[in-house]
Amino acid sequence: MSADIQWQRSSFSGGGGEQCIELAQTSDAILIRESDDPRAVITTTRSKLDAFISGVKAGEFDHLVGG
Repeated sequence: MSADIQWQRSSFSGGGGEQCIELAQTSDAILIRESDDPRAVITTTRSKLDAFISGVKAGEFDHLVGG
């Protein structure tokens, strides 16, 4: 994995940021990782991430989170 990848985490992560999902963009993919295990990276496409985010915004995954 290239050292020049710029990872971004949500401002909602709070605290020390040890329990965050981070995203980065390359020329042909979106990368996703957990801050507490940065070696495990998921690669997806922009269109698949767009579909997932649309589902989150629509409340399709609300049953998976507390609060």
